[in-house]
Amino acid sequence: MTTAASPFPQDFLWGVASAGHQVEGNNVNSDIWFLEHLPGTMFSEPSLDAVDHYHRYREDIALIAGLGFTTYRFSLEWARIEPEEGFFSQAELNHYRRVLEACHEHGLTPVVTFHHFSSPLWLLAKGGWEVPRTAEFFARYCDRVMAHMGELIGVACTLNEPNLPFLLLEFGVPGGSKESRANLPMFASAAERLNLEPRQVAPFHFVATAESYDVRLAAHHAGRDAIKAHRPDLPVGWTLANTDIQFVEGGEERADRVRRDVNERFLNASRGDDFVGIQTYGRTIFAADGLAPAPAGAKLNQSGEEIYPQALEVTIREAHRIAGIPVIVTENGLATEDDTQRVEYLRAAVDCVASCLADGIDVRGYIAWTAFDNFEWIFGYGSKFGLIAVNRDTQERTPKESAHWLGSRAREHAAAVNASGGTTAQLGKSPQPA
Repeated sequence: MTTAASPFPQDFLWGVASAGHQVEGNNVNSDIWFLEHLPGTMFSEPSLDAVDHYHRYREDIALIAGLGFTTYRFSLEWARIEPEEGFFSQAELNHYRRVLEACHEHGLTPVVTFHHFSSPLWLLAKGGWEVPRTAEFFARYCDRVMAHMGELIGVACTLNEPNLPFLLLEFGVPGGSKESRANLPMFASAAERLNLEPRQVAPFHFVATAESYDVRLAAHHAGRDAIKAHRPDLPVGWTLANTDIQFVEGGEERADRVRRDVNERFLNASRGDDFVGIQTYGRTIFAADGLAPAPAGAKLNQSGEEIYPQALEVTIREAHRIAGIPVIVTENGLATEDDTQRVEYLRAAVDCVASCLADGIDVRGYIAWTAFDNFEWIFGYGSKFGLIAVNRDTQERTPKESAHWLGSRAREHAAAVNASGGTTAQLGKSPQPA
């Protein structure tokens, strides 16, 4: 059944996202916590308590559902579940099972990311994401998670943004190559403490080598197989950081190379999956001598980057054309202190999704980044992506207008489905328009 106003399928996922290390706090057995506290660290500040989502997940999930959302994407922390190699914490497995149960209690579909950048410190000490055995370790972890709580997961994402380091390399972020690590204080400090050479220190979201690509792809496949062994019906994919790659005169060759290496290579590798998660924030314009500046007069986000929500439509269409599988927008958002800008951005992004759906592209959900103003990796707490503000002195949550606006879209969609007599279908099945 359809309504005249909505191209969105009946089972469309409307949600917000978070990542464990960014919101939970005190993830002390992870490689990221370790790197944050090293001399010469690239992190502007440590994560510490974050927004204490580890203890406040019940009230946070209730708040997300109360705003009208139907989906919550969050990540499991491998470093909590397996803090030492081969030791799986029953207490932490039970914790994440309770998080999943809370989602179901509030009518939220849990979209679960098994690895969102942070890994156990013991894995980093073994060579991290450039060592082939990492795929085996990751599959073992996925197997243990699925055995404990797999029946409660709605959608499974193996790895978050495995292509991001290859994009960051183009932006000049150091650490991607083995050679650059030898000259970086953070990697030197890490190597000294781990009894490695700096070039052997390979955390997931810093390294961009041929070896790391092979390990990530092998881990994705092994993790997917471990998940499917427990739940053949569970939709499984990975999520990709795909930007709209453009160029000005002289930048054609570099743009084409980056498009192939960062976007197309990983989309081709997604073809056997149930879906691909697309995570787009804007466009990247290449010039002859590197990145082109934002166009004159363009509105800018907190980081001085162009606000360009139209990029999402380009990356969805690219994913549809190359991967040929369903798409879920698993992240999309704006870093800004001006929530009016965020509402405008979200409105334009949702229109992009609607345009793709109207052309018959199978888009299964729109999940905004992020649920809360949280820890943004090397940038610390300065970047405000959240639809919900957090006072980190009191941990008080305050939904912004953007949270109410996007939540109202979810409510309107649910009302349209109910009015048409529709029912919710499983993600793995072909969606029916509402």
